[in-house]
Amino acid sequence: MALKGNVEAPQRSCLGCRTSKDKDLLIRFVLTPDMEILPDLENRLPGRGAYTCISSLCLARAVEQRQFKRSFKHDVTVMPAELLIEHVRNQLHARIIGLIGLANKAGLITGGGSMVLDALRSRKVPGLVIVATDVSEAIGGKIIHAASSRDVPHRVVVTKDDFGAILGKAPRSAIAVASGGFIVQLVKAIDRYRNFLGEV
Repeated sequence: MALKGNVEAPQRSCLGCRTSKDKDLLIRFVLTPDMEILPDLENRLPGRGAYTCISSLCLARAVEQRQFKRSFKHDVTVMPAELLIEHVRNQLHARIIGLIGLANKAGLITGGGSMVLDALRSRKVPGLVIVATDVSEAIGGKIIHAASSRDVPHRVVVTKDDFGAILGKAPRSAIAVASGGFIVQLVKAIDRYRNFLGEV
């Protein structure tokens, strides 16, 4: 069992691949009063949970092998695998968008390729750079290179339109997030999303 400090982290098994991992490295699913399986990405809903890896492949396997029924020992309603995967993907994506929106409201976001590059050249570098998935290779590569040269973590996720919508402006190729409490949450949310899609 893994340790967090001096405390043993609780472990659960993935319904898809049967691997045991820390709970926070898995996706939790709960049973609603209507006997429907729903994801509980924040681990906040009451009741017993069942778990899969943060992987669309493991989730699909769990659905196709009727593992949720076995885990909850009830006849349960489960979406078809492709719909449940899309539902989880949308929730993971929404978590990223929500966190960027909160950071923007807190005045911690710099948006736009040139402004992000300026921030990376400044004395006080940002804590995280996020590059849009649909930015040109030339622009994206330049921003990622600049971030790497200053040892600033970077991630590639969401689209230019997503950034623009969050900031209330035209599409943006990248954003920089000032150092602070949002960095850890954002990196975790982005990595969970990319893991689920099989990009990591």
